[in-house]
Amino acid sequence: MTVTAGAATQPSGHRSAERIGHTEAGARPLPPLGAQRTVADLDLADRTLPSGLRVIAVARRTVPTVELRLRIPFANDDPKHPARAELVASALLNGTARRGRVEIDDELATIGGDLGAGVDPERLLISGSGLASGLPVLLDVLADLLTSAAYPDADFTRERERLVERITVARSQPRTIAREALQRRRYGDHPASREMPLASDVAAVAPAEVRALHRAAVLPAGSTLVLVGDIDPELAISEVGDALAGWASPGTATELPALPVLTGRDLLLVDRPGAVQSQLRFSAAALPRTDPRYPAVQLANLVLGGYFSSRLVENLREDKGYTYSASSYLEFSPYGATLLVDTDVTTDVTAPAVLETRYELARLSAVPPTEAEVESARRYAIGSLLISLDSQPGLASTLAALAGVGLDASWLRGHPGRLEAVTVEQVAAAAEKFFTPTAFTGVIVGDAAAVGGRLRALGGIELP
Repeated sequence: MTVTAGAATQPSGHRSAERIGHTEAGARPLPPLGAQRTVADLDLADRTLPSGLRVIAVARRTVPTVELRLRIPFANDDPKHPARAELVASALLNGTARRGRVEIDDELATIGGDLGAGVDPERLLISGSGLASGLPVLLDVLADLLTSAAYPDADFTRERERLVERITVARSQPRTIAREALQRRRYGDHPASREMPLASDVAAVAPAEVRALHRAAVLPAGSTLVLVGDIDPELAISEVGDALAGWASPGTATELPALPVLTGRDLLLVDRPGAVQSQLRFSAAALPRTDPRYPAVQLANLVLGGYFSSRLVENLREDKGYTYSASSYLEFSPYGATLLVDTDVTTDVTAPAVLETRYELARLSAVPPTEAEVESARRYAIGSLLISLDSQPGLASTLAALAGVGLDASWLRGHPGRLEAVTVEQVAAAAEKFFTPTAFTGVIVGDAAAVGGRLRALGGIELP
C-alpha cells in the first residue's frame, strides 16, 4: 500500500496553523496587552560600615541561595596597571595565608558556592553565590581573600602563562581590535582606553607587584557589596560587618578620572590587511540615567537599534542582508554615558553599510519615531527591566552597576513610571539632538586596500 508522506499524521478534523490563526473574515486579532507590571517594593537595607564599605542587602526569597557582588573602584593611570590588575583578578583565588586553592574550592563546594573575579579600567568585581545558609562561609572565604591573598609564586606563574595565551588569542580577534581602536578614538590615552593589557606587559609582571597592588588598591572605602537572596537584610549586613571587620585601610578605592568630552568628528579607517569582514563602530555622547531626558534617549536608542524590531536591524539585516546583527546601545560611567552603534559586515559591502548606518541615524532625526515604534520600544524597555530583576543574579548585578554610577534601588522603582510618561514628541526631540550623524565619531576596521576607495567617496572618513 502506498502512503503519502505525512498523511498518517493528519487526523480527521485537523486544522493547520494558518487556519487556526484566521477566520472567514480574516486574521484573528491579537488580544490586548495586559496591565503593565511595576517593580515590586524591595525588602532592603543599605548601610555604610565603619571601614567605608557600603553594603546593600536585599531579601529575594525565590530560592534558598544568595548572590554576592563586590564592586571595588580600581582605576590607575599607570600604563602598566592593566597587566597587574588582570593578574589580581586572575590569581586572586589561588590561595591565602590560611587556605590553598584546593581548600578554597572545597570550602565553597560545601555550600554549593563559587567566587570569581573580573576587572576593567573602572573596577574590580568579585562575584559569587551559595546556599543562603552558607553565607557565613562565603563571607569568611571572601574576607580571607581580601585581607591575605597570597598569590603563591608557582600558581601565579601558571596563571600568568595562561593569561598571556588568552590575551594573545583575544588580541587577534576582529572585535577586540575594533574595540581597542574605538576606545583610542574616543578617549585617546585616558585610562579608559586600556581595557586589555599587552601580552608582553603581563609576561613581565612579578608576583610582588601584584601583592603590592592588592595591598594598595583593594580597599573597602568607596567600595560596594551587594547581597541578594533568601536573607534577612539587616542580619546579613551585621554578618558582613563581623566577617569583614579585618578589611580596613585609611585609603579610599580609586575611581576612574572623568572621561574626555566626546564630540563628533570623522570616522577613522583602521587597516587590517586581508580582512574578509569590516567592523563598524559609531559612538556619540549621551545622557546619564539621572538626566530627566534619559528615558526619551533610551527609547530613541531602542527604535534605532536597541532590540530586534529596530530600524537598523530592519535595514541592514532584513532588507539589505549586509549583516547578521546590528545593534545600538548605551554605555555608562560614573560621569556620563555614550551611545554605541555596532555591526560587522563583509568587506564588499563596507561602504554601503556605512552609508545605510548614517542614513538611519539621519532618518531618526529627520523622520521621528512613530507612536507605534515608541510604544513598542516602551513595552520592551519596561518588560526587559522587569525580567532582569526577577532573578537573584540579575537583581544583584543591576544594583551593583547602579551603585557604580551613584544610583540606588529607588531609581529602579521609579524608572518604569518615567518610561510610561515619555511622549512621542520627547523621543523625537531626543533623537534630533543626540542621534544626528555629525554627533558621532568612531572607527571602521577593515582591509584599507579593498574598502578605502569607496569610503573616500563617502567623505567624513579619515583614511590611513
